[in-house]
Amino acid sequence: MRRWQRRFTSERRVGVMQAMHSAMDSGHWVEGNALALLENGDAFFPRLFDTIAGARQELLLETFILFEDRVGLQLGALLVAAARRGVAVDLTVDGWGTPGLSHVFVRSLVEAGVRLHVFDPGPRPFGWRPRAFRRLHRKIVVADGRTAFVGGINFSADHLSDHGPGAKQDYAVEVHGPLVDTLRQFLLRQLPPGPRPALAMPPPAGGMRARLALRDNQDHPDDIERHYRAAIRSARERVLVANAYFFPGYQLVRELRQAARRGVDVRLILQGQPDMPIARAAASTLYLHLIRAGVRIFEYRLRPLHGKVALTDRHWSTVGSSNLDPLSLALNLEANLEIDDAGFNARLHTHLAALMTRDCKEVEAKGLPRVRGLALLLTYLAFHLLRRFPAWARGLPRRVQQLRPAHLAPRDAA
Repeated sequence: MRRWQRRFTSERRVGVMQAMHSAMDSGHWVEGNALALLENGDAFFPRLFDTIAGARQELLLETFILFEDRVGLQLGALLVAAARRGVAVDLTVDGWGTPGLSHVFVRSLVEAGVRLHVFDPGPRPFGWRPRAFRRLHRKIVVADGRTAFVGGINFSADHLSDHGPGAKQDYAVEVHGPLVDTLRQFLLRQLPPGPRPALAMPPPAGGMRARLALRDNQDHPDDIERHYRAAIRSARERVLVANAYFFPGYQLVRELRQAARRGVDVRLILQGQPDMPIARAAASTLYLHLIRAGVRIFEYRLRPLHGKVALTDRHWSTVGSSNLDPLSLALNLEANLEIDDAGFNARLHTHLAALMTRDCKEVEAKGLPRVRGLALLLTYLAFHLLRRFPAWARGLPRRVQQLRPAHLAPRDAA
């Protein structure tokens, strides 16, 4: 991507419009939806690609990672075909998460009419990426204002089960109903202004109530974490969290411990075969602290866990892009869906319960190494520093969303 990033036009700030309307996006429950849980790229990509192939008016896509592998190439071909048949296509990628697209790939998109945007790529002095934090980590697709997809799955082949031992375990949700318009309006506000197709509000498609929960650096700096804490605090029967990168701040850990102490069945599914070993090392520093309060911890051992899902009791569930770590909770731009529906909650619980039984190993307190001396001191400091990390992080330079449209230089357009 480095060659074509240098051909971007000047930055366009769209944060003002985002700030004007963001109150509508995060926290507003929408009735009348149908949502389907999709596991891994094996279920997600066929449904998504069929939807893109059938689009006739508009495609809006946001993603953190787009790799030029078999998945990315198939996506690119579908977007090129859509643009050539007259569909208005906007594709936004994160400049840090998607650093390596070839000029040939980008050229095929741009020449077909795809509007390709990069979130805040920024300068890279000496090859260093000083804006590696504050990333666009959302994964959202809206097609024709009638079908949407939200979750944690990137456009890369490592989300397919046949990728090998590094294949990631992850989830997304397919959405039909009025919530699709909420997602569409949100994505449109992230883009430069321009003519858009006039699309009708999608009709009710089911009986599910759901909402979009955001984390940004303006109006919603802690919405996702607050919603998690509120759901755990209100739980009376069960809490089940499956999350790839788990190292939350003090308040969320406290809610988990207090729920377990009042008799709630609290279970965490965390990484046992992580794609980044530091993720497991960080989470494991909290194990004994949680287990002593009655929280049960299961490590997923089949392959890397990349999911970000949770449920409490019999109705509340969430699926999205946000991990429960400092990057997601205090720095990245994230999007989760929260679902208030007994059927969806039951299906997610059935799946995660089977995952625990089939592919996880429970962590026992007696099997944990004793932490003493300097290691104990460092663990204590790391954990308690996170009590204030979200507040400190908000004092760092904030990034209003900046998009740069891709343009081909005159010599490349020949």
